[in-house]
Amino acid sequence: MKKISSDTVRADFNDLLAVVHYTRAAHELGLWKSERALIERFFPDLNAPLLEAGCGAGRVTLGLWEMGYRHLTAFDFAEELVDQAQSLAAERLADGPNGITFLHADATALDQCHALRDLRFDGALFMFNGLMQIPGRERRRTALRELHRVCRHGAPLLFTTHDRDVSPTERVLWRLEAARWERNEQDPRLVEFGDRYFEEAGTGRTFMHLPDRAEILADLAATGWTHAFDALRAEIAKESRPVLAFSDECRFWVAHRG
Repeated sequence: MKKISSDTVRADFNDLLAVVHYTRAAHELGLWKSERALIERFFPDLNAPLLEAGCGAGRVTLGLWEMGYRHLTAFDFAEELVDQAQSLAAERLADGPNGITFLHADATALDQCHALRDLRFDGALFMFNGLMQIPGRERRRTALRELHRVCRHGAPLLFTTHDRDVSPTERVLWRLEAARWERNEQDPRLVEFGDRYFEEAGTGRTFMHLPDRAEILADLAATGWTHAFDALRAEIAKESRPVLAFSDECRFWVAHRG
C-alpha cells in the first residue's frame, strides 16, 4: 500500500465532497472569533501586504478583506478550491476582487510560482491546520522555510495545529497508537507517528499530522522563525456552535521571521 503523498492530499482536496465542504464554510462561516482576535493583535497594519498559504475556498481571505486588509495574496495547491475562492471574491466584492490575488501554488515550492518570485510580504497566515496537512516533517519544514524566504524581517506568521496532548483522552489514544507503531501495526499509508488519515461523511478524506508542542517549537527554530505566542483556541475566545461543529480544538501559533 502506497504512503500518503502530496498528490494524495491534493486529490482529496480537489474531490467534490471536500470542495463543497470548504466552499460552504467560506460562504457561511467566515472568520472565527479566535482568528479575528489574533489577526487584530498581530497584524495591526491594514495596508501591509499579507500572504495566506492554503487559502482553500477563501474563508479567511474574504474575512481579512472584510476586516479592511487591502493587499492580499492567497494561494492553494488544490485548483478546484482556488477556483471557488475566486468565484466567492467576485460574488462578495461589488467592485471586483481588486487588492486580492489568488494563485495556484505549493507551499513547499513557492519559487515555482512565477507570480510569487519577486514579492515580499509583511506577514503570512497558514490557517485551519493547513501546514499539518503536508505529509512528512521535512516537507513541512520546507514550507516554513519557503514562507520565511518570502517574508520580510520581523513579519508575523500565524498558523494552527492540532495537539496530541490537548486532553487526557488524546494522550491515552496516542499511547495506544505509539504501541501500534512499535509493533509495526500502524496504518501502512501513514508517513510518520502523529499522522492520521480518515474519512468523514460530507467532508471526504483528510490527511492530518498531529504534533506535540515540542515538535512545533523545534520546527520553528530550525527554519528561522522565532516563537512569539501559542494557545489553545478555547483560551483565546468562546466560539459559536457552527465553528465548534466545523473544527475540533486546535492550537494557535504566532512566530516572527528572524
